[in-house]
Amino acid sequence: MKILVAIKRVQDYNVKVRPKSDGSDVDIDGIKMGINPFDENALEEALRLREQELATEITVVSIGDSKNEDVLRHGLAMGANRAILIESEEYLQPLGVAKVLKGLVEKEKPDLILLGKLALDSDAGQTGQMLAGLLNYPQGTFVSKIEIDNNKLIVTREIDGGTNILEMNMPAVLTADLRLNEPRFVKLPNLMMARKKTIEKVKASELANDTSTNLELLEVSVPPSRKAGIKVSSVEELLEKLKDNEGIKL
Repeated sequence: MKILVAIKRVQDYNVKVRPKSDGSDVDIDGIKMGINPFDENALEEALRLREQELATEITVVSIGDSKNEDVLRHGLAMGANRAILIESEEYLQPLGVAKVLKGLVEKEKPDLILLGKLALDSDAGQTGQMLAGLLNYPQGTFVSKIEIDNNKLIVTREIDGGTNILEMNMPAVLTADLRLNEPRFVKLPNLMMARKKTIEKVKASELANDTSTNLELLEVSVPPSRKAGIKVSSVEELLEKLKDNEGIKL
């Protein structure tokens, strides 16, 4: 079984980002970047499937410029067999990403496509679903457990109020939740060896003709500061404040 894992380069989750002075976008100059945490869960699960001898080849893919090579080498250091950089100078929206990945899937023909459920930078959570729709593949989103039985996927999904278990045929698209696993620690020698490995490159324009978007970013701003709360000494005073200050009828 061949597995394709899509990974994205995003700001480190410990870093607090700020908008640019002109409000045109988020300022990421000089901040620490790394692999999207949810994508790392997806890759870890692919590696565990290979360790169970359920997968034979794992390919990591990322879209962007040469800066994305660092997350691909992180994937190779974790244990991926191959790495592919889809070169694109423009920032692609989820539908554009899905179109490009569709072209790669048709070329590589993996049995399973894994992605994170969302990316920290956009928080959209759309690419996996769009990719499955374009390919007409079954999909499982927000996945917290993956099992394979007689070439069928049995996945557990996190949903409001509990979990949902699905059975589906492959090829399929799955998006990983943080509860899926705990990614392994990458050792320094593996990182050093990953630096010597070859990263395959392909132009985004070779995989998809139209990656344009109808979305326009108007402004990025810091959310308004939260006002300080009011301390009350009793339930009666709380009810009175809600009635007077918030207009809540009790």
